[in-house]
Amino acid sequence: MLRLLVCLWLLVHRGSSYEVQNKPVTEDCLDCLCETMSGCNASAICVNGACGIFRITWGYWVEAGKLTLPTDTALSEDAFTNCVNQPHCAANTVQNYMFKHGQDCNRDDHIDCLDFGALHKLGNLKCQEELPYIYAKVFNRCLKSKDRLVEENIIKEQERVST
Repeated sequence: MLRLLVCLWLLVHRGSSYEVQNKPVTEDCLDCLCETMSGCNASAICVNGACGIFRITWGYWVEAGKLTLPTDTALSEDAFTNCVNQPHCAANTVQNYMFKHGQDCNRDDHIDCLDFGALHKLGNLKCQEELPYIYAKVFNRCLKSKDRLVEENIIKEQERVST
């Protein structure tokens, strides 16, 4: 009987944590995904079945491994909405999805944030298709802004070191 209970517990709790080991998406890239999808609006909201700051769908959440908050299990009725409406759990859901499905969507011979943006919006089977114009415009503007900040910080650090 104890063995059966342990097996059931493992089945229910497998994948139930929202901490992940492999995180291929940078913080800057997550910021741009968030900004593009929702303006980083952290209010618990679902729009046409897509929820949270990254506008994650139930299918995406399932593909990413059904991460949950510590108070939920993957079988909990509200596990999906609770996770994707909590920014840390939602970000780890994105990380898991990208780790599982990461691919060179734009065919430039390396996987980077541009690919993650396409994967997030179009899914792993259609990421090589053209992104919607507004999505691409907002996402690319955000990435360029992040790149400028990195360059400015490098220059400031070089100036600080040389003085």
